This record gives sequence, C-alpha cells and structure tokens, in this order.
Amino acid sequence: MTAPLIVNSISRSLPPITYHYSLLTVLSLTLCCFALSPAPKAFGVLPSPTPDGGYPGNNTAEGQNALQSLTSGTNNAGIGFRALFKDTSGGNNTATGAQTLYSNTTGAQNTASGYVALTSNTTGVSNTAIGAGALHGNTTASHNTATGYISLYNNTTGSFNVADGDRALYGNTTGTQNTATGYGALNSNTVGIENTANGYQALLSNTTGNNNTAVGFSAMASATGGSVTFNTAVGWNALVSTTANANVAVGDLALQNDTSGHFNVAIGAAAGLNQTTGSNNIYIGQGSEGVAGESNTCYIQEIYTNIQPVVGTDPDYVTINSSNKLGRGNVSSRRYKHDIKPMDKGSEAIFALKPATFRYKPEYDATQTLAYGLIAEEVAEVYPDLVGRNPEGQPESVRYEQINAMLLNEFLKEHKRVQEQQASIVELKSTVAQQQKGMEVLTAQLKEQAAQIQKVSAQLEVSRPLRQVVVNKP
Repeated sequence: MTAPLIVNSISRSLPPITYHYSLLTVLSLTLCCFALSPAPKAFGVLPSPTPDGGYPGNNTAEGQNALQSLTSGTNNAGIGFRALFKDTSGGNNTATGAQTLYSNTTGAQNTASGYVALTSNTTGVSNTAIGAGALHGNTTASHNTATGYISLYNNTTGSFNVADGDRALYGNTTGTQNTATGYGALNSNTVGIENTANGYQALLSNTTGNNNTAVGFSAMASATGGSVTFNTAVGWNALVSTTANANVAVGDLALQNDTSGHFNVAIGAAAGLNQTTGSNNIYIGQGSEGVAGESNTCYIQEIYTNIQPVVGTDPDYVTINSSNKLGRGNVSSRRYKHDIKPMDKGSEAIFALKPATFRYKPEYDATQTLAYGLIAEEVAEVYPDLVGRNPEGQPESVRYEQINAMLLNEFLKEHKRVQEQQASIVELKSTVAQQQKGMEVLTAQLKEQAAQIQKVSAQLEVSRPLRQVVVNKP
C-alpha cells in the first residue's frame, strides 16, 4: 500500500537581509578602500597574500556573506551564499551550500551540506544535515542526523533523531530518539518518540505513536494515532493499517488487515492476514491466517496434520496450564515426584461421579457432535483435586488421566479381592474334598458294619431253636 506524501515546498525563502546604507556611508567606505590598507579583522592583520578563504581562528569562508557575523568562533567552514551567516561564537561547524546553517549563532559541531540545510539552527549542537532542506527547521535541538532531501525538514526541538532517506522524518517537530531509514520513512511523525522505521514508507503515517519498530516496504505505513505504541512489524506491508498497540508481525503481509486489535503475534508470510479487530491471538507459520474479529486464539501451521502416535520411547504429550505455559505432560519418573503413597481408598471417590452426554456450544464445536464425559463443576464437588481451574479459580477441565489411575487402583483392589475369594474357594474345596473322603470312608465302614450285622443276624437266626407247633385236634 502506498500512501501519498504531502510535503510542503522548501522554497519558502528566509527573511531577506536588508542593508540600510546612506550615500555618505557608501562614499566614505569607497574612499577608505582606496586610501587605506585593508582593515584588520577581529583576529588581527590578514596575512599577505591572503589565503583563499582562510581567516584567523582556523575559519574558512567562501561565498557571499559566508560567516558574515563571526566574532570569536573557531574551526568553522562556511562555503556558499550566506553559509553560517549569523554565526558569532559557534565553533567546529561546517556549512556547505546556500544558506546552510544560516541562523546558527552559538551552535557547535554541526555539519550541513545542501541548500538551506540546518538553516534555522541557532544553538543546537552536534547535528548533521546532508541534503537540500535537511533539518531545515531545526533551531535548538541537538544530536540529530538527517541524510536526504528534506529529511527531518520540520524538526525544531526534537533531539537524537536519525533520518536517512528522502523525506524521512519529514514532519517531525519535537519527537526524539527516532530512527528512519528509507524514502518517506516516518514521514508524518511529529511528536512520536523512540520509533524505528527501516524501509520505503515504513511507519509513513505515524504522527504521535511511540516505541514502534517497522522494517520493510510499507511496514506499518498507515498506522496512525497516539494509541499506536510498542508495535513491531517486519516484512512487506506487515501490520500496515493498525491503530492499536503491542502487536508483533514478522513476515510479508503479517497482520496486514489488523486495525484495532492489540497483543497479537503473527510470525510467517500472511500470518494473521484475516485478523481485523481481535486481540490476544497467536499465528505461527504461513497459512495461519485466522478469522476476522476473533480473540484469544492460537494457530500453528501444519500442527493438525503432523501425526505422531504416542508409541515407542520418544513421543510424549504436550500440556498447558492456566498461565498459558506449554510443557511435557507424560512424566512419570520418580525423579519428578515426592510424598509417594499407596492410593488405597483414595480412588473410591470415582463411584460418586456422574458421567453424562452433552454437546459443546456451537462457538466451540460447529459439528455439534455428541460427546461423553463429566461436568467439571460436578466433579469439583466430589473431588476438588480432579479438576483443572482457570486463573480465577473456576473449574475448567477434568483430569481424566488421574481418573484412569484411580480406575486402575479400583480394578487392582477388586482383582485382589477376587484372588482372595478364589483362594478361599480352593481351600474350601480342599476341605470339602477331605470331608467327602472321610464320609466315603465312614460310609464304607458303615456298609461293612451293616454287612457284619447282617451276617451276625443270619447266624443268630440259624442257631435259634425251631418252635414246636402243637396242633390241637378237635
């Protein structure tokens, strides 16, 4: 996107210097020139022959009215029409070009090269202006560097600025510690501070925003307003339209359409491209373009298609906590644990849980698929340690992996009870077998006794005398 540059012409002329001489004065001066030897300057008699442009105090003046007002300044070089015209005691200045450093009086260590460069400077020190109109409006500001046509043109009192490129930091007036490199970089900045723009029209429209960094063609070019602060944009048209703060866009077209969203991070070509007004989003990788207006989301390119089964000895789970911290979740080594105790009856709480079926709200699951699980608030009432909580302490999730361990504990407890019952049954069977064997022996004994009894009974029956039956005859 290319925003038009609005640049005032630098042709505004400086107030003309008017000389009021009477005819008598002119004639007197003319006669003196013919009648007298050359009048001594403030530093004494000029050497003969006079060095070309060389004057006492290591000063050099070449051009009409160059260094015209000098009194005690030293080591100055004024080359060009009215260069360093008003300088009196300023020293170590170099002015090359018509009206360069024209208004300088006591400013020192300034370098101006180009038509009207640093022309308004009066007391500012250690400024460097190279290019027509560079640092044109600077008056008392110091330690500025402007390289390029009308770079830092309107700067008056802003110090510690660096502008390298035509129209770079053109509109800056009092802003300080800005760095602009490239045509039109930070062109409209007026009072914004601590901005860095590197690239064609980078941060072009910024006026009062501060602490922004834009690197690349038109990076943050349309960003404007006092709320534009602490943004970082690296790439072609990255974060080009924002009016918000604290965004990071790295990559061509990254967060290009963001206007008022803040605290967004986009890394990769076109990352966060569709983001407009949402905040607190993260977009990582090309193609992570997001959705307009969304907030509090995170996209990582190709993470969905990167299949990695949790098998073997290496793969692991990744977890997050309520502070948004990522980490490994499947750590079971004793090295990471303390206060280790048997679970025992601690797992019996799962018998009070109430599994349910449900559907997630449409904004979380557009498919509206039937789901099975637990309700975190209900679980918290039964066993508070089984839920994950947000920073406000509200139940957010259920620690299903802990429930699995509790189920295992109950299974093992039940398995132990079954084993004990089976052992009892075996023992009982052994006892019953022994008793049955005893009964069989007793039965055999009883049978043998019965046989013996029957035998004795038979013997007794044989040995018993026969009864005589008397028949009574009639």
